[in-house]
Amino acid sequence: MREHPRVFATLTAPSFGPVHNRPDTGRCRCGARHSDDDPALGTPLDPDSYDYAGAVLFNNHAGQLWQRFTVRLRREIAARAGLTQRELREVCRISYGKVAEFQRRGAIHFHAVVRLDGAEGPEDPPPSWARTRLLDDAIRAAAAHAYTTVTVPAAGHQPSRALRWGTQLDIRPVRAFSDGSELTEQAVAAYVAKYATKAAETTGTLDRRIGELAELDRYDVPDHTRRLIRACRDLEVLYPDRRLWAWAHMLGFRGHFSTKSRRYSVTLGALRQTRADYRAAQQAEALGLDDLEPDTVLVLADWQFAGHGHSPGESLLASTIARDLHLNREAAREALTDLTNEGEW
Repeated sequence: MREHPRVFATLTAPSFGPVHNRPDTGRCRCGARHSDDDPALGTPLDPDSYDYAGAVLFNNHAGQLWQRFTVRLRREIAARAGLTQRELREVCRISYGKVAEFQRRGAIHFHAVVRLDGAEGPEDPPPSWARTRLLDDAIRAAAAHAYTTVTVPAAGHQPSRALRWGTQLDIRPVRAFSDGSELTEQAVAAYVAKYATKAAETTGTLDRRIGELAELDRYDVPDHTRRLIRACRDLEVLYPDRRLWAWAHMLGFRGHFSTKSRRYSVTLGALRQTRADYRAAQQAEALGLDDLEPDTVLVLADWQFAGHGHSPGESLLASTIARDLHLNREAAREALTDLTNEGEW
C-alpha cells in the first residue's frame, strides 16, 4: 500500500471578496505588512461589499461539492485509463481520507489523501497504468469540471448561485520517504493532526449552537464572524431546508471534520471492536479471569422470581388511596348540588 499512487490534495473555496493577507511580496493590498498573528488577517478589505451570503452558502454546500468531485474523479480516471466506469471498478479502487479546515476568512476547505488501489482494496496492487501523474491530472480536471458545481436557486433578494471550488488547488505526491520535493507519510500525518484540532472557533465563533444573536454580545466575537453568523440567520428564512441557523456556529458548514472512503483504511467499527476487546481483556485480568477459555460462560449473577402484583402492605396502601379519592369525589358532588339548589352557581 505504501507504494500505491497517492497525493495530498487541497481544495479551497472561491473568492467572496478581497481580504487582508500576507502575500509573497510581504505587503497586503491595504498597504500594510501584517504579522502572522494580526487579527485583521482574513477579514475583508471592504466588509460592506463582501459576499457573506455566498460564503456561508458555500460552507453549507461543501459536502455536496465533495460528493460531486469524487463522482467526477472516477470518471476522469476511467477516461484516462481508456476504460468505462464499470471496467474501472473491476481493476482499480479510488480511496481517500479527508479533513475539513476553516481558513481565517471563515471559508471551509478540504485536505485529502487520495490513493489508487487494486480492485480488492489496499492489499491489492493497482494496475500498471495507475500513476501519480495520472491521478494528479484527474483531480485537476474533476475539480474544474462543470459537473462539480452545485446550483443554489434564487430566493427572495438572493440571486441564483453556481457554487464551485476555488482556483487555488494544491496537489503534492506522497511518498514513504522523500528528498524534500515531495511530502512524506509523516508530514501528511502531522498536517492531518494539526487540522483535526482546528475548528470553526479558530475564526472567533462559538463551539456550540447559537440560540439568539444577543448571545454574541457576551463573547468577544469578531465583527467579520458576526456578519457570517448573521448571514446564516438571514438566509434561514430563504433556504429553510439547509438549516443554516442551526449550523451558524459552524458558519453554515454542516459536515464532519474528518471522513474517509470505506476501503481507505481500517473502519471505525473495527476500531471500536478492538477497543472493546482490549477493555474486556483488561477487566478480565483485573478480576483474575484471564485464564478462562474463550468459550467459557461466566455467570456473575442470576435472577429469581419474587412474585407479581402488590405485596400485602402495598395492597392496603393502594386501597386506602382509592377509598380517599372516592370519598373526595362524593364530597365534591354534594357540595356542587348544594350550591345549585341555593342559586349560587
